[in-house]
Amino acid sequence: QVQLVESGGGLVQAGGSLRLSCAASGRTFSSYAMGWFRQVPGKEREFVAAINWSGGSTDYADSVKGRFAISRDNAKNTVYLQMNSVKPEDTAVYYCAAKYGSMTRTVRYGYWGQGTQVTVSS
Repeated sequence: QVQLVESGGGLVQAGGSLRLSCAASGRTFSSYAMGWFRQVPGKEREFVAAINWSGGSTDYADSVKGRFAISRDNAKNTVYLQMNSVKPEDTAVYYCAAKYGSMTRTVRYGYWGQGTQVTVSS
């Protein structure tokens, strides 16, 4: 099994920055593609960003392209989401996810963290 724990969420002003972290344990971390998703109450969980096993390939939702950056440190079993120039519409619970093999924009990831709240004030 793979266990994922997100951290770094909180309250941030519009235009500011925040960095989320996801610490993984269990099965070999470097074998998994990783993703970040977010969800607002009453809405479906949506894709934010993904990164392949080596960190050499990344993918971003259009809504965050140019503002967010996903990265990973396999030696530390950790994936990050750097959030810059945040907007009120970025407010959501952010979830870390792991999937064996290739990265994807779908929610078909095998493992999920508990989520961390990000609130952007105007």
